[in-house]
Amino acid sequence: SLQPLAFLAGVNALAAVGNALPILHFLLVLFVAVATGAGIMVSQYFGAKDREKLSQSIGACITLTAIASVTLMIIGPIVIRPMLVLIKTPDSIIEWCTSYLLILMVGNWGFSFFNILSGILRGLGDSFSALVFLLISTTLNIILDIWFVAGLNMGVAGVALATAIAQVVSAILCAIKLKSMDDVFDLNLDVLKPKKEYIFQLLKLGLPSGMTQAIFSMAMITVQSLTNTFGEMIIACNVIVMRVDGFAMMPNFTFGMTMTTYSGQNIGAGKIDRVQEGTKQGLKIAVAVSTVITIIILLFGRNLMNIFTNTAELVDLSMKMMRILAVGYIAMAVTQVLSGVMRGAGDTVTPMWLSLIITIFLRVPTAYGLAYLTQSAQYPHGRPESIFISLLVAWVVGAVITSIFYRRGRWREKALIKNMEN
Repeated sequence: SLQPLAFLAGVNALAAVGNALPILHFLLVLFVAVATGAGIMVSQYFGAKDREKLSQSIGACITLTAIASVTLMIIGPIVIRPMLVLIKTPDSIIEWCTSYLLILMVGNWGFSFFNILSGILRGLGDSFSALVFLLISTTLNIILDIWFVAGLNMGVAGVALATAIAQVVSAILCAIKLKSMDDVFDLNLDVLKPKKEYIFQLLKLGLPSGMTQAIFSMAMITVQSLTNTFGEMIIACNVIVMRVDGFAMMPNFTFGMTMTTYSGQNIGAGKIDRVQEGTKQGLKIAVAVSTVITIIILLFGRNLMNIFTNTAELVDLSMKMMRILAVGYIAMAVTQVLSGVMRGAGDTVTPMWLSLIITIFLRVPTAYGLAYLTQSAQYPHGRPESIFISLLVAWVVGAVITSIFYRRGRWREKALIKNMEN
């Protein structure tokens, strides 16, 4: 959705959006936590065919999301500017960053409810509708981007407004779909009233994942601070690479969410053997898909970069960095599938700690360490490749450690149904 911005508003506008994204992800992390908890609770109660607890869980998710949205609308605009200053945002783009984030903070309702409601849909076994609504949102986002940026000359603010509107539409579509599933669960004022046992269970399951995302976002903010020292061209390059990375990583995230639902439903139904067999098949498919994606990036990556910019120097720079990351998608396939299985079983703590260790004690120190070691007259702040090499190292080591913890099998003891009954 950044194509019209890159072509019409220039490199600095593209850099502004990219610089703002780590802060945006950090501020929205609570919704990731609620969505994760929602998916686990819904999938296990759906698998156990417990209509009452399923309905109460869905009601708790919706209520908590509404409260969090209002809170973010109040707090977000207050902390945006200080955070941008903290990460050394260049003066040339800080105003654009501020306007982008302000619009998305005020309009966070679409993002928050789309994530939670699509998580509920996946938990109910309807991953297809969630995917369709995501595609509709993405398509609408691109159309509105072109209109607001090219037609109305709104620049960065237009990109933010387009994103907010597209997410509201997708959230409404999810709500309509859920309303049509009243044969599976009840949704009324009674289930929307906060009940502490369900709120507590939701947060217990979701907060570890939310903490994982918060840690990841803080690491991204820290790395973004390093990226900003390299100037606007490297910031823009990072935006393009991460945008392509987002598409390349989408299948891995989808496999992870699918395995969370699959694991939760089968454990809820008491079929642990199916989980283990499904994990093997999921790994084979995920690794195969990631291998194909890696090959496509290596062969046709330059064409992908040209989608976002017609600046030759920026295309060359982005392709150079993308080659560093390409082979890492196979490692991430392993991590996402195995972490998804553990989360679906109710073990959200293990993936959280693994992410914390990998991110804080490996990725960030590697990025800053390599930058320091490669300082020279030509590169006074170090070589920008440091940013991307550190990410590749984190992915590979993360896959190895996640595999070890999965094979230990402690996730099998975390079933929600058993724990609630006890």
